Amino acid sequence: MDLEESIETIESGYEFLLAYAAQGRPAGAETGPGPHARPTIEGMATSMNFIVEALADSQNEFEKVIAEDCRKAGAAISFMLAQAKIGSEMVDNLNASIHLRAVLTDLFLYSEVLKPLGVEEGEASEESMAYDATKTSE
Repeated sequence: MDLEESIETIESGYEFLLAYAAQGRPAGAETGPGPHARPTIEGMATSMNFIVEALADSQNEFEKVIAEDCRKAGAAISFMLAQAKIGSEMVDNLNASIHLRAVLTDLFLYSEVLKPLGVEEGEASEESMAYDATKTSE
């Protein structure tokens, strides 16, 4: 596992959890046809632990913030994984957690700085250009 893979696991896991929470599944044993939330949450926990370890000795202040936010969100995720049953309401509450949202915001910014999405150095596409409110469309 590397940093980029960990970030992707957390970001895609959050997207899965948003959809899972919207299904209104009651808390129950995760058996039968899936998808189930637990494997996704476990992957997110592993990825957050990796990020905490990978950035532990960083001298960069923002990387220290990312590690601390991952540690806090990881605590909430570990608490959730310790429960015998996971349902949509519990997942929805995790999704709303300020700690998880801080991690996502940190990682979105960090990813963009490390590797801007869809824009090569020196290139700008119409999609990535800022909107100019002084120009009117006709």
